[in-house]
Amino acid sequence: MQLTPMTIHGHEKLQSELDHLKKVERHAIIAAISEARAHGDLKENAEYHAAKEKQSFIEGRIRDIEAKLSKCQVIDISKIKNEGKVIFGSTVTLLNSDTEEKVIYQIVGEDEADIKSHKISVTSPVARAIVGKMIDDEVTVQSPKGEVMYEILKVEYL
Repeated sequence: MQLTPMTIHGHEKLQSELDHLKKVERHAIIAAISEARAHGDLKENAEYHAAKEKQSFIEGRIRDIEAKLSKCQVIDISKIKNEGKVIFGSTVTLLNSDTEEKVIYQIVGEDEADIKSHKISVTSPVARAIVGKMIDDEVTVQSPKGEVMYEILKVEYL
């Protein structure tokens, strides 16, 4: 079984969601199903069917999170000898050589990636191009719009 890399923060976030689903949501939906049952005929009971559908979603999400947590390798970048290199978990400031636009990305596991939060998957084209590189290195990334040149301005290990 191949392990999926995950940051400590990503692991904690998934574990917290799992705990909430098991301890709060699961109990709330059981109560909602019980209350809907008390309303009588289940064939035409919209509340009951909605509660059962929500229960199915919650149980599916619990299984999904448990599977992800069982296959993850939590990586603490503070314990990795990095020597200024771009590594998993590092936060990198890049300069687009064509547009002079600066972008900041943190390299995270696939399940943690969220472009709105500037977190990119370690398997993304940008991350694959910059991992192992150093400050002042230039990299070329294949994007849907063509090749993009970036210069690595800063590497942080937060």
